[in-house]
Amino acid sequence: MADLPRILVVDDSRVVRVSLIKHLKGAYEVREEGDGEAAWQTLVLDHSIRAVISDLQMPKLNGYELLERVRTSKLRRLQQLPFILVSGEETEEERLKARELGVSDFVTKGAGSAEVLTRLNNLLALSNAQESLDTGREGMVQDPVSGLFTRKFVELQTAQGLSHSSRHGVETSVMVLGFDGFAGMCERLGPQVAEAVGNRFAKMLVSKMRQEDSLGHFGAGQYAVVSPGTAAAFCATFAERVREAVEVARLSVQGQTVALTVSIGLASVPVDAVGSAGALLDLAGQRMQQAMAAGGNRTNTGGVLPATRPISINHALELLAAGRQEPVKPHLAVLGRQLLPLIGLINQELGLALPMAEIERRLTERNPPKQ
Repeated sequence: MADLPRILVVDDSRVVRVSLIKHLKGAYEVREEGDGEAAWQTLVLDHSIRAVISDLQMPKLNGYELLERVRTSKLRRLQQLPFILVSGEETEEERLKARELGVSDFVTKGAGSAEVLTRLNNLLALSNAQESLDTGREGMVQDPVSGLFTRKFVELQTAQGLSHSSRHGVETSVMVLGFDGFAGMCERLGPQVAEAVGNRFAKMLVSKMRQEDSLGHFGAGQYAVVSPGTAAAFCATFAERVREAVEVARLSVQGQTVALTVSIGLASVPVDAVGSAGALLDLAGQRMQQAMAAGGNRTNTGGVLPATRPISINHALELLAAGRQEPVKPHLAVLGRQLLPLIGLINQELGLALPMAEIERRLTERNPPKQ
C-alpha cells in the first residue's frame, strides 16, 4: 500500500467519500477530509499527496476556495497538483469559474470506477511527465522556456573561463543579477508572468553583451553573466550600465506599468582568491544578496572601482527623464561639447543670442578635452 500514489478525497458527506474510496481502492492509497480547511492543512503538511478529488459545496472552505488556495500557493508542488472537482448540478458559469481558477478536470457525481480511474490516471501521467521535464531541464544546456543557459552549463562556462585565465594570464569576471523583491512580484503578477518579465529582461541584457560572454539562470529571478578575458573594473562598469538601464526601463505587464530594479554582485579572478568555478559564482551571488540587503538597486563589486567611460547622450537623456541627475553631472562637459553644434543651430534659428563662446569656454575649463 505504501507504494501506491496517495490521493486526497474531500467531501463533507461520508457516504460520498466511501463511494469514491471504493472506486479508488487497490489503485491508489486514499486520505480523506470532511471540509476544505482541513484539506488545505493536509495538503500543506503531506508532501506525498499526488492529486485531489474535491466536492464544491463544503463547510469552512468550499471547493472553489480550496482550489484557489492551491493554485495561488507559494509551494510549486501545489500550484501544479492535479485537482478534480466532483460535479453535480452546477451551471456552465460555475464550471467556467472552476476552469478559470485552474481545475484539472471534473467528475460527475455517481460516475463509475472506470471513469474515475481513467481521469486520475491521465492526470497523473501528465503530472509525472512534467516532473520529468523539470528534472531534465537542470541537465540541459539551454532552458526550453527562456532559451538561456542553465545554471549547470553556466558553471561549466565559468570553469572554461578560469582555465583560459590560467593559461593566458588574463582576468575572468562573473556577475550575478537579481530582481529586487522578486517574491513579491510573483505574488502580484503570478509566477508565470514574473518569469516572462525575467525573460524580457534577459533579452535586453543579451543585446548589451559581447558575443563571447555567456548569460544563464542562477536562481528564481536571478541571472549570471560570465565574461572571460574581462577585467573586473570593466565588468563593474558594465554592471552599472545594466543596473541603470533596468532602473529607467518601464515594462507594460497586464495593462499596467511595472518599475523594476536589480541588485548585482561581481566576482573576478585573480582579484578574488577562489578555487573553483562554483566558488566564483557563489561569491558573486553572495555579493548580490548583500546588495539586496543593503537596500537594493545597487552593485557590490567587492571593492573594485568601475573603469570610467563616457555615457552617451541618449543614456544621459534617459537618466534625466527618470529624475536621476547625479550620474549625468560628471559627464556634462563632454556631453556639452558634443551638443555645441546643435545648440549653435538652435541659437541661430531662434535668434536667442546665446553666449556660445562663453559656454564653450566654461565647458573646456570644467573638463579640458584629452589630447
